[in-house]
Amino acid sequence: QLQLVESGGGLVQPGGSLRLSCAASGFTSGFTLADYAIGWFRQAPGKEREGVSSTSSSGGSTNYADSVKDRFTISKDNARNTVYLQMNSLSLEDTAVYYCAADQVLRNGDYVPTDILEYDHWGQGTQVTVSS
Repeated sequence: QLQLVESGGGLVQPGGSLRLSCAASGFTSGFTLADYAIGWFRQAPGKEREGVSSTSSSGGSTNYADSVKDRFTISKDNARNTVYLQMNSLSLEDTAVYYCAADQVLRNGDYVPTDILEYDHWGQGTQVTVSS
């Protein structure tokens, strides 16, 4: 059973930076992170979970929500079974629980799933709080 574990959340001042990590393990025999597209989602109190950024199984194609473009960067290290989300210029509106999720797709492909319903493996989330 694929397991995803997020880390790197915390308290940061407006304008600051954080790097989130999503470590994957528990692959079915013969599968690796190169078989999965990964997405980062977030959920603020009282709001629905929303997509932040996603990357293809190869890591070569990415997608960003308009609200985080030019501030956040997603990267995928298939050799280390880890996906990162570098978050810069954080604002109060970025406060949320951040989740990573996986969608099994073509190995090392370029398809980037953007619909939350496409993802069927989820981590437990990590809290990001932006506050002065």
